[in-house]
Amino acid sequence: MTRPHRSPVASRELSRLRAALTVFFALDGFVFAGWVVRIPAIKDQTGASPASLGLALLGVSAGAVLTMTLTGRLCERFGPTRLTIAMALLMSAAVALPPLTHSALALGLVLVLLGAAYGSMSVALNSAAVDLIAVLRRPVMPALHAVYSLGGVLGAGLGALVAGRLTPTWHLLLVAVTGLAVTALTGRALLAHPLPRAAPEPVTGPRRRGNAPRVLVAVFGLIALCTAYGEGAMAEWGALHLRESLGAGAGLAAAGYSVFAATMTIGRLSGTVLLLRLGETRAVALGGVTAAVGMLAGSQAPTVWLALAGYAVTGLGLANIFPIAIARAGALGGPGGVAAASTLGYGGMLVGPPAIGFLAEWFSLSTALATVALLAAVAAVIAVTTGRAAAGNARRVTGR
Repeated sequence: MTRPHRSPVASRELSRLRAALTVFFALDGFVFAGWVVRIPAIKDQTGASPASLGLALLGVSAGAVLTMTLTGRLCERFGPTRLTIAMALLMSAAVALPPLTHSALALGLVLVLLGAAYGSMSVALNSAAVDLIAVLRRPVMPALHAVYSLGGVLGAGLGALVAGRLTPTWHLLLVAVTGLAVTALTGRALLAHPLPRAAPEPVTGPRRRGNAPRVLVAVFGLIALCTAYGEGAMAEWGALHLRESLGAGAGLAAAGYSVFAATMTIGRLSGTVLLLRLGETRAVALGGVTAAVGMLAGSQAPTVWLALAGYAVTGLGLANIFPIAIARAGALGGPGGVAAASTLGYGGMLVGPPAIGFLAEWFSLSTALATVALLAAVAAVIAVTTGRAAAGNARRVTGR
């Protein structure tokens, strides 16, 4: 199929829209990383145990999951770009609150607000990205998520640099002011040039009737769950593993998430080419196996540097699985599909923090982080199984 001709004006507008969405993806990663690299310091400030910290961190995922389905409906009514701007403002303001708390309970309540803004912004951003992909007719979702990871690298890198110079309060206030300013400047482009809405993809063949799209969205959501568990674990427990299990200093511990986010960025920058060459099933399966190997090495490594190498491999493996799953769910179900798959995906973050916290108390943090490898392998198995089932359906339809 040939691409429709676009006028220079339309092309310029699309370029501006893509650039604005790119900035918001980067901002999302930057603000969230600013919070996660200060978790060890805020843990000390609140005096939380690993289990109570896990319950407090549950607030991020609980807030995200509780608001995601609602955000999908709001996107359908008001448009994803307006929701993106509103949630970026709320998230930027909320990130300044965690260092103001002095108990695990207060921290958990504040994190519910931060998680609600973070989850809603993720749904709105990905819904807008699905609309952009439909117009461009090119699988650019991995590239957009690469910019999210790059924002995470910048946010974590800034956190590592100022860890010994600024208190968490002043650091996260700086992050908040930056987020508010970037949103105010970039949001104008999204409001001035709204994207056309993408129609959901039809499901052809014998399965076109009934609940086939919903089942497929749920499958992609399950894959997203397995990998979001790993991303959340690395964000919220990776630095603590380096610091408490391997004796790394504050700056080196914060750099652990930077390494993970950096390799994830590299993997996502090559994600479009990988998708075009391997296809979705092979790309997800390869990523799951790679992440499983990397996390086994990272969680069981006897030294900081070997653990960092494992984190790097894990980042490469997980890089494209989540964006592939969310893009496919959005193509099948629109903003509702994005919301449903994201809700399942962030269910992994909902379960992950307290599960790892309790496992760390019962066994060790190294053992708890090994569950990331297990779920990455599960994602690979689901992808291969679903791919084979789809191929079997196609053969039955075509008679080949």
